[in-house]
Amino acid sequence: MEKRWKFKAKGNQELIDKLSRELNINTTLANILVQRNITTFEEAKRFFRPKLEHLHDPFLMLNMEKAVERISKAISSNEKILIYGDYDVDGTTAVALVYSYFKDIYYNLDFYIPDRYKEGYGISIEGIDFAKEHGITLVISLDCGIKAVDKIDYANQLEIDFIICDHHLPGEELPRAFAILDPKQKDCPYPYKELSGCGVGFKLAQAFGMRNSIPAKALYKYLDLTAISIAADIVDITGENRILAYFGLAQINKSPRPGIESILEFANIKRVFNNKLPDNVFNKSLSISDLVFTLAPRINAAGRISDGSNSVNLLKCSEKTKAAQIAIEINKFNEERRELDAQITLEALEIIENIENFGDHKTTVVYKEGWHKGVLGIVASRLTESYYRPTIVLTLDGDTLTGSARSVKGFDIHSAIESCSDLLVNFGGHKFAAGMTIKKANIKEFIRRFEKSVMENIEVMMETPEIEIDSELCLADINDNFVKVLSQFAPFGPGNMAPIFATKGVKDTGYARIVGNNHIKLKLLKNSDYSHAIDAIAFQQAEKFDIVSKNDPFDACYNIEENYWQNKISIQLNIKDIVKKD
Repeated sequence: MEKRWKFKAKGNQELIDKLSRELNINTTLANILVQRNITTFEEAKRFFRPKLEHLHDPFLMLNMEKAVERISKAISSNEKILIYGDYDVDGTTAVALVYSYFKDIYYNLDFYIPDRYKEGYGISIEGIDFAKEHGITLVISLDCGIKAVDKIDYANQLEIDFIICDHHLPGEELPRAFAILDPKQKDCPYPYKELSGCGVGFKLAQAFGMRNSIPAKALYKYLDLTAISIAADIVDITGENRILAYFGLAQINKSPRPGIESILEFANIKRVFNNKLPDNVFNKSLSISDLVFTLAPRINAAGRISDGSNSVNLLKCSEKTKAAQIAIEINKFNEERRELDAQITLEALEIIENIENFGDHKTTVVYKEGWHKGVLGIVASRLTESYYRPTIVLTLDGDTLTGSARSVKGFDIHSAIESCSDLLVNFGGHKFAAGMTIKKANIKEFIRRFEKSVMENIEVMMETPEIEIDSELCLADINDNFVKVLSQFAPFGPGNMAPIFATKGVKDTGYARIVGNNHIKLKLLKNSDYSHAIDAIAFQQAEKFDIVSKNDPFDACYNIEENYWQNKISIQLNIKDIVKKD
């Protein structure tokens, strides 16, 4: 699939030169800092050297004082408290963090994760009834609740107080909860708005600890859970999230909790923690990407296939033997999830092949009876990658279809679905991802109108995948010191993506080859400068081999990374695209 290159505008040259001198770094790296609104030495220092002391005062969050007072009252009165959270990674890490933190100081505590299929997302009537039946008078909800107006009214009728900890955008009407903690709610002065749901739970625990003189280290031991939530929920890794992710990653790499270590072992990531390795052995640090693609899917699998409570039990477990037993079950769920994902993706591709004039469509909508609801979002993402168009994947159960939608960069799929809302039972989500339910009788008309809406509103540039390039770069500038400074830009993620560089007019040294069936292994140089030739790998780009192998110049864009192979570290370019030189 062809891709569109978009070069970021260069930063202010005066600021670039000033930062370059003050930090003693390459001007290309100084430019990237300026592009990311880091323009002074002090801002750069905070960026490169995060400190936990830089975390904001949690009492800046609207209603925090009220929430802490209510928890303190519940503890002093020996009320039973329920920690309630969503079944995804953000929700289960949040529940594990808040439950574990308060369990250390208070015994009369329980947790609850709703059933994905029986109760659906967020606060449920069943969950509130559970609280009533078990004598619970205070519920702390995490990663959900900001739109649960009717559910909170029902809880109020049963004399159950709710403290809602959420990070999603509120609706026009707020629930009548005892206290709402959400930095995105109107009039909340909290200076950082992009916390994960687990991050909001962290701030609640931080505030409680400050008010009750509990040492900060009692909370900081849960930074790993906060980092996982930040990675999995794809929130911005800027500001406070960057600090939380930085120290959470460090904890996972140095001393992971038993549940996380057990998951890593099942993912075939063999590591040595807390021990000095032999000089000839390298222990590669896990990154945010590793959390996204290795840890998160396994934690998510329990809620997709079975019960999200399994993930909470794994994450809060302090005994390695018990954690390993739970991880065995989690791994089984993940294997089942992967099998379902692969099977449904293949079936969806077969359906697409038989759609008349599919090449002329702007959208993809597929459905089939019996597809597992828990993996439809994953399948929709895979189909979006394959065809790069707004995509909806649904499963048919009786006379109702339910499923997930995924979009392409820049296109508001939620708005397109909303334009057909009169045909739907319900729907929800945001600009790039959504869920929906529709009666079977309405599906053909929905497909027609959804296609029409997308066709009328999508821009031509949105139909081609975009690669945003930070800067052009000379291969001669890539050395150990450059890579060392570049590595300190991590952790990478939304708002702070790993920089992508471009070099034009490069050639392969002549030994390029296809490896692993669909990857190109090559070595790039420019102007016959073999002294600065550098190893590169182009994953899933074997179709570009003819461009590389003809000894003609071509343009390449890439990330710079350290490659670990046979206990040796080397600099490698991870090629994102190859374009034949005009």
